[in-house]
Amino acid sequence: MPDAVLFDLDGTFADTALDLGEALNRLRREDDLDDLPISFLRPHASHGVRGLLRAGFGISQEDTRYTQLATRFLEYYANALCARTVLFDGIEALVDALEVEGIRWGIVTNKLQRYTLPLMAALGLSRRPGCIVSGDSSPRSKPYPEPLFLAARLLDAVPERCVYVGDDLRDVQAARAARMTAVAAAYGYLGSAEPIECWGADRIIDTPGQILEVVRRGR
Repeated sequence: MPDAVLFDLDGTFADTALDLGEALNRLRREDDLDDLPISFLRPHASHGVRGLLRAGFGISQEDTRYTQLATRFLEYYANALCARTVLFDGIEALVDALEVEGIRWGIVTNKLQRYTLPLMAALGLSRRPGCIVSGDSSPRSKPYPEPLFLAARLLDAVPERCVYVGDDLRDVQAARAARMTAVAAAYGYLGSAEPIECWGADRIIDTPGQILEVVRRGR
């Protein structure tokens, strides 16, 4: 049995795309632009403000408008970060099962702490994870392994005996760099241009419940 199971947040543990998409569409309305459908924005949600502004306005961080738009986007998001966000189907039952089996679990996300902690609290889960590691909890964020190493230390777990579940290529890259079992969540946002089969994950799952198979059978 692994020491711990760690989850990416956006697109793996919680479906945050509706609230992120609404923050972006509020910006577009200010420019007299039509709302973009969530089906279009969902693949960009895992990449946060940078990915969504690129999708919504076609700009990068080098653009002169980027800082202004990013600041307003984050203000809108912070004021309604759990209006329509929900856990993915099967996540609640999964963490219940992990706790029954005595397996620790935690969150490792690139989302900044000032959004991660209020969101977990709004979901009623701030006290249950053994750790919550945000994008600014370590010097470098995913795809670097430092956040996963930090999570393992906080859980008193051996990295090689941890499972990390994510819906983006950088999640798999971080897990492999940290020597953890890398599980790719095919039910998530899948924002990478590369097909999920090319990410190099140890396992690909279609539902959160399949994580229990990884836990019970190993790789």
